[in-house]
Amino acid sequence: MITAKHLSVGCRRLLSTSSYTVRSHTCGELNASNKKEKVSVMGWLSHKRMDRFFVLRDAYGSVQATIPENSELRRLLKDLPYESIVRVDGVVVDRGENRNIVMKTGDIEIGVEKLTVLNKAVSNLPLLPDVNANERTRLKYRYIDLRSDKLQKSLRIRSEFVHNLRKFLVEKSGFVDVETPTLFRHTPGGATEFVVPAPSPNHGMAYSLPQSPQQFKQLLMVGAIDRYFQIARCYRDEGSKGDRQPEFTQVDVEMSFTTQEGVMQLIEDMILAAWPESLNHIKPKSPFPRISYSEAMTKYGIDKPDMRIPWEIEDVKSGIFDFLKKKDCENWRARVIVFRGTGKNAISNSMKNEWKRLIQMNENGRNFAICHPSQKSWFKSVDNQKIMDEFGLTEDDVLIVCWGESDGVYWTLGQLRNYVAEVCGLRSKSGVTAHWVVDFPLFSFEEGQLVSTHHPFTAPVEKDKEMLFESDNQKLLQITGQHYDLVMNGVEMGGGSIRIENSEIQRHVLKVLGEPTEEMEHLLNALSHGAPPHGGFALGLDRFVAMLTSDGNPLTPVRDVIAFPKTKNGKDLMSDAPTTLSQKQLQRYGITLRSDADS
Repeated sequence: MITAKHLSVGCRRLLSTSSYTVRSHTCGELNASNKKEKVSVMGWLSHKRMDRFFVLRDAYGSVQATIPENSELRRLLKDLPYESIVRVDGVVVDRGENRNIVMKTGDIEIGVEKLTVLNKAVSNLPLLPDVNANERTRLKYRYIDLRSDKLQKSLRIRSEFVHNLRKFLVEKSGFVDVETPTLFRHTPGGATEFVVPAPSPNHGMAYSLPQSPQQFKQLLMVGAIDRYFQIARCYRDEGSKGDRQPEFTQVDVEMSFTTQEGVMQLIEDMILAAWPESLNHIKPKSPFPRISYSEAMTKYGIDKPDMRIPWEIEDVKSGIFDFLKKKDCENWRARVIVFRGTGKNAISNSMKNEWKRLIQMNENGRNFAICHPSQKSWFKSVDNQKIMDEFGLTEDDVLIVCWGESDGVYWTLGQLRNYVAEVCGLRSKSGVTAHWVVDFPLFSFEEGQLVSTHHPFTAPVEKDKEMLFESDNQKLLQITGQHYDLVMNGVEMGGGSIRIENSEIQRHVLKVLGEPTEEMEHLLNALSHGAPPHGGFALGLDRFVAMLTSDGNPLTPVRDVIAFPKTKNGKDLMSDAPTTLSQKQLQRYGITLRSDADS
């Protein structure tokens, strides 16, 4: 019979990691205090030499085992492929002068009395854990890659953070964990949704997978579940990038009878309470500073600035760059960033060309020039020395000038600020800086159309409510929304807002945006049946944990903290999903599928 094993920690008795198993210890917990003990450990064969010495690895560490010199077990070890599952029964002995100070268990080894092969691995493994392999191989054989120290650490930190979140929200703050449906209907606005065709008797109709539980959490507020949270699975059909996957997880929170300040304070307290203990050296200080959207754009050219980067955008007050101006350009501006002390960092032509390519891909991209001390002449129309005198440059400084339409100039310099910081190693340095960005405009213009800056459920600030009923788009663009983004190391970790609780105002906003209200009648009706003032927040769990596990590096891709991620093309290489459907499946859902090749 398998029994529970206990460990004493202070005055608490905890279950051992080996409880409910047939092993006596994990590979990583044996030390000198276990000398002369009979033990049974199990794990993966990691290393072997001389057909006598081998290392066994499990999720908790590694331990060396030694076969007696004349034992028949040496032949068994010789033919055993790496990554085979092995059980070792033996006695813990001191390694004496052969200690391995690199291994946590390096003071001891197991003298093997019995060696049992529980499951033999194939001899031609496509990769080994903790050995470099290309991304495609790692994703195809993800179950092997999961054995690596990096992924083991990442998934356990993720689990610890989520566990701490639940403790804070449930035990300390009185929140209720509610699961909401993932088969829903189309939500107007936002990202493209995945659709799920419905079977009979609903042929010709389809569900949508929700981008977030936004509507459900508002409906829960109407239903008097006044403190809701969920570790929510969400879906967006927008392709995978370094920080996005078609399916992702967010920490979803909503609260009634609150204010913007109340929600922001809750989220700060939640994050700091849930912060993994082993990562306290990168924990940000509270309270998190706040900057307005306007200040972020004019100083840093981006609404999610990395505040570890010291450089700011400066206006060019003289006419030194007027020779760059085109006659037909309205709202023309030249602005610069002076990158003090970065002249020793080489910026190659290939880097410049790549930056130019990336910036030109966006409609906001504008012309720019990099004035690096390694160049003899920056412009034909003005001497280097004149520019250096104008901006107080030294031989150790780099200046980037951008010119054109004002908003595009800000955006372009915001991107270049990040690019130069990456070259200088500022974005990958250890530590986390957190701040709030507030006072966003409620509406924006995209491709000549009025859109929600965030989503159509955000309430305006009180003083701007009457402006909602203006017919002039320029006045609508002046409305400030009660939205707030949490930015850490230049990454938007999450966002939230105070919602519109009035049914008629919500209906009006949808009409202003040209969204069909028929899609939203269920929510509009609910708001008319007694909806309390409410607001909430959603934290992107994947990207947050990615930053945590890399000591604050915001460039870490989220697939490094997801057990089974997709590729950039939305493929699961391990299972080869998505796949074609059989004729029987197609008939059940009343659909036909066309491949790209048929287009």
